[in-house]
Amino acid sequence: MTHEQALAAVRFVVENAAAPVSVFVADDHGEVVAAATMDGAAADTRMNAQRKAYTAARSDATSTRELAVKAREDAAERASFDPFFTFFQGGVAAFDDGRRVGAVGISGLPGPDDDALARQAIAATGLATAD
Repeated sequence: MTHEQALAAVRFVVENAAAPVSVFVADDHGEVVAAATMDGAAADTRMNAQRKAYTAARSDATSTRELAVKAREDAAERASFDPFFTFFQGGVAAFDDGRRVGAVGISGLPGPDDDALARQAIAATGLATAD
């Protein structure tokens, strides 16, 4: 995830969110490349968005939603996860030519809305999701 792509994702989220959110964009190692917290977003949305981006970037799943399903089905999987991983919806991996390049994490809306907005932000950068 380039810095320009990360900034484009942040701009898209800030301009299109239905309510105040935090958005974090991570590289393929889960390190923050760009982030923003909108005026009025709850303080805890910052950590939640960062964890969502980190999880989607580093886990073997392509989204926090997918990882939650996987973990629910296998207790051994749950026990072996990185303690910074989260299962809340809203973290989505970004791909360039089939290669994971980073992820977008959003917090502040209902989970399915966070997830949908993250997917739209990735598309707005010219990158793809796994779907």
